[in-house]
Amino acid sequence: MRPRRRGLASVNAEVRDGIVPAAGSLARAQDLGPPVSGSNYRLIALIIASALFMEFVDATVLATALPTMALDFGVRPQEMSVALTSYLLALAIFIPASGVLADRFGSRTVFRTAIALFVAGSLACGVAPTLELIVAARFVQGIGGAMMIPVGRLVLLRSVAKRDMVNAMSWLLVPALIGPIIGPPLGGFIVTYLDWRWIFYINLPMGTLGFWLVGRYIANIREDEPAPFDALGFVLSGVSLGCLLFGFEMVSRPGEGIIAAALVALGATAGVFYVRHARGREGAILNLELLKDETFRLSVIAGSITRITQGAQPFLLPLMMQVGLGFSAARSGTITVAVAIGSLAMKSMAQRVLRRFGFRRALIWNGMIATAGYAVCGFFGPGWPVWAMFCVLAFSGFFMSFQFTAYNTIAYAGVDKKDMSSATAFYSTFQQLMLSLGICVAAVALHLAMLANGSATPTLGDFSAAFWVVTAVSLTATFWNLRFAPDAGAEISGHAEVAAEEDERERSAA
Repeated sequence: MRPRRRGLASVNAEVRDGIVPAAGSLARAQDLGPPVSGSNYRLIALIIASALFMEFVDATVLATALPTMALDFGVRPQEMSVALTSYLLALAIFIPASGVLADRFGSRTVFRTAIALFVAGSLACGVAPTLELIVAARFVQGIGGAMMIPVGRLVLLRSVAKRDMVNAMSWLLVPALIGPIIGPPLGGFIVTYLDWRWIFYINLPMGTLGFWLVGRYIANIREDEPAPFDALGFVLSGVSLGCLLFGFEMVSRPGEGIIAAALVALGATAGVFYVRHARGREGAILNLELLKDETFRLSVIAGSITRITQGAQPFLLPLMMQVGLGFSAARSGTITVAVAIGSLAMKSMAQRVLRRFGFRRALIWNGMIATAGYAVCGFFGPGWPVWAMFCVLAFSGFFMSFQFTAYNTIAYAGVDKKDMSSATAFYSTFQQLMLSLGICVAAVALHLAMLANGSATPTLGDFSAAFWVVTAVSLTATFWNLRFAPDAGAEISGHAEVAAEEDERERSAA
C-alpha cells in the first residue's frame, strides 16, 4: 500500500512544530506530496514584503535628513555620505553569504536574525551622539538588510507552490517600487515637523512585529548537508562588489571622478580573480554555474539592464521636479507617489496576463511599454498639468512592476531546488548592483548634458536628455527577452494549460 501523500502546507506546519526535522529541504517536501501552497501563503508574502518595505524606505529616507544631521554632528554635509557608504559596504559583503547562511542555519532563523540586526542598528542610529557611531550602526543595519532581501525571497520560494508563485512574487516587488518613492517625502516631513532621529525610530515597531510574525508563520527549512563556507570567495566578492558599489555611487558626486574610477577598476580586478576562483568550484559563494541555466541567465541579464531605469528614476524624478520645474519637495512627493499607486494596481492582474500570453510575449511587449512610459517623463514641462504627470507615472509604475514580477518569478523556473539558496543570493546581488549602476548612468548622462549645454546647474532639457539615455539603455533588454523559449515558465504561469486548450480547440475545428 502506498503511503499517503502530504501537501507542502502540512509539511511546513510539521517542520515548524517540530514533528519532522527542521533540516527537511523543499526538495523532500515536494517529493512528499503535490506542490500545494498553504492557505496563508499570501500572509507569508506580505510579512516578507513588510520587512523589505522597512528596509527600502530607510535606504531612501535618510538622504533627505543628511544636511540636518550634519548640523547636529558639527560636520560638513558632504562628510555625512560615509553614513550611506557604510551601509552599501555591508550589503556588498553579506548579500552573497546570505544563501549559505540560510542553508546552514535555516531560512526562518536567518530572516529573524536579519530583522533583529536591522532593528538594533536602527535604534543605535537613533541614539548615536557622533558621526563615527552612526557609521558603525549603519553597518550593522546593512548586515541585516543584506540578508533580508535574498533570504526573504528564498522563504517565499520555499513556501509557495509553482502555480501561486506569480501572485506571491508580485507582492514582494511592492517594497522595491514604493520605498524609493515614499522615502524622500517621508524624510522631509520628519525633518520638518519632528526630530531626524525618528527616521530610525519608525523601524522599531514594524521590525518587532515582523520578528514575531516570521517566528509564527514561517518554517525553518535548511539543507541537510550545506556546502562548506567559501572564505576566499567571500573576501574576493566582498572587495569586488564593495568597490563597484562605492565607485558607482561616487560617480554622482562632483570632483570625485578619479576616486570613483579607481574603485571601479579595483572592483573589476577583484571580480576577475573571483571568476577564476569560482569557475567549476562547488559551493562558491556566488555560484557561476547557475548561469548555465538559460532561463536564469536571461532573467539576470535582461532584468539587470531594465533595472538601470528603475534605479535612475528615484534619482532623476525628484530632482527634475524640484530643480527643473521648481516644485516644492511636498508637491514633488505627491506626484511621484503615482508610481507606487500604479505598481499596486498591477498586483491582481499579473497572474492572468502571464497565464494568457506566457512569460516570453509578456516580457517583450510589456518591457517596451514600460520603458516608453518612463521615456515620456523626459517631455515633462511647465505646460503639463499635474494630473497628466500623475497619470504617466502611474502608467509607468504599473507596467514596470509587472516586468519585475515576471523577471523575479521566471528566474527560478529551471533552478534545482538544492541550488535555490545560492540562486536567490546571486540574483539579489546583481539586483542591488544594477540599481546602483542606474544612479551612476543617470548622473553621468545629466552631467554630460550640462556640459553640452554649458550650464552650471541642470536645466529641464538636461533632465530630459538623462531620462532618454537611461530608457534607451533599458530598451536593449528587448533583445534578451526575445531569446526566452516560447514555453519558458509555462508551468509557473499556467500558460501551458491555455496553450493545450487552444491546441485542442484547433484540432476539434479541423
